[in-house]
Amino acid sequence: MNKITDYTMKRETLSPNATYTAQSNINFSANNSLFERKQNSTDKTAPKASTESSTKSKIIIATTMLLLLGGAALVYLLQADFYNFNESRINSPIGLTFLIATIGLLLFKVCFLIYNGYLYFKYKPIESVSDELLPTCTVIVPAYNEGKLVWQTLLSIANSDFPTHKLQILAIDDGSKDDTWYWMTKAKKELGDRLFIYQQPQNKGKRHALYRGFNLGTGEIFVTIDSDSIIEKNTLRNLVSPFVVDENCGAVAGNVRVLNTKKGILPKMLNVSFVMSFEFVRSAESQLGTVLCTPGALAAYKSSAVFECLPKWINQTFMGTPSDIGEDRAMTNMILKQGKKVLFQQNAMVLTDVPERYEGLYKMFIRWGRSNVRENIVMAKYIFTNFRKESKAGARLLFINQFITIAMTYPFLLFMLFFIAVHPLLFLSSTLLGILVVSSFPVLFYAKKYNASESLWAYSYSLLYTFGLFWIAPYAIATAAKSGWLTRELAQK
Repeated sequence: MNKITDYTMKRETLSPNATYTAQSNINFSANNSLFERKQNSTDKTAPKASTESSTKSKIIIATTMLLLLGGAALVYLLQADFYNFNESRINSPIGLTFLIATIGLLLFKVCFLIYNGYLYFKYKPIESVSDELLPTCTVIVPAYNEGKLVWQTLLSIANSDFPTHKLQILAIDDGSKDDTWYWMTKAKKELGDRLFIYQQPQNKGKRHALYRGFNLGTGEIFVTIDSDSIIEKNTLRNLVSPFVVDENCGAVAGNVRVLNTKKGILPKMLNVSFVMSFEFVRSAESQLGTVLCTPGALAAYKSSAVFECLPKWINQTFMGTPSDIGEDRAMTNMILKQGKKVLFQQNAMVLTDVPERYEGLYKMFIRWGRSNVRENIVMAKYIFTNFRKESKAGARLLFINQFITIAMTYPFLLFMLFFIAVHPLLFLSSTLLGILVVSSFPVLFYAKKYNASESLWAYSYSLLYTFGLFWIAPYAIATAAKSGWLTRELAQK
């Protein structure tokens, strides 16, 4: 493996107020309390709150199941109405065309799911290599208005089972308006020379904070970790081992789970959703060497691959406007374009904070949706070229699936509105039955791997997404040129 000394690195001189050199020993236990959001044990209201949360969860799950089973029963009772509706569609040229297209798309999606299942069963995470073979590693933690959690993030990194002399930790405060810098300095005082902290003169966005870290880093591998994320002791060594085993590996995606599952209903739903999107979907993509997005919560990049695309990445624009979102997807796309593999490590775990309220959730999805539209346009420009030596069929299939999903957003939205206007009861019952059938797969997947009772949140999440977040995709497409992080500002008092 090439050493980082083969590359010309930009260096930076630190001012006294930009970093701290105090050193002290740290005692940070790697027990379960590290990998969970700590609760205040002295709070006498905690047991009562926990009981209320459990009761609320049971009510939501029970209501969800009643709705879905009720929808299935309603479909059975309205069979004659469904028959008449479908017959009228068949007798209409437009209706027949749409029906054929729907059946064709459904068959494609089913076949795609079966193929993904085949790839999932073939997937095996790469085991950690020895300390001697581990590459030098620079961990970059950008932070903005993160508060105390950034301190927990940095301590979890320092507690990693990774050779200290091969690990460089950089934390960059992107002009926070809260006490993030205080918690960074606290971590610095505890970790001493193992941690370097920097302040941006003003908030420039996560991409610019990472850019500063890339230019300061000296490792053969760059690891980016969000400042609201906690890693396990063996996460880093598992995450970077694929670069040693596979010379053509350009980036690796970590396995993201939810940190704040005890803080609300939405985190419980998202935790089940994340298991499906990471441990199933990205496992399949990894078999094709084409993980489409390395998550901001935990990702690793070969430094040479980063420097090859860094100028284009930091200066990326969309419709003439500088890109300040989707920096992880953009970096993944550019590394794939270099012909390198992007893999997934199931054994590289990270817990990350997710929105606990609807407003935060839809803003996060809008940001992801806009980035998805932008990067699929970028991917379309190279995916059918000879961009890599290995087989390109799998990568092209993944792109086609993404493209079809985006392209069919508006046609299906229009059909949904028409269906609601003409036959609202048929729409409601068929949609509920569809959720029951389709969501059973992630339910069974999660139940098999983790917990049966928690798996039922997949039904509730699908219900929420179908009726409460269906507008995200069409809105994201229509506003793809808009920028803004949306979810990091402080609440107004």
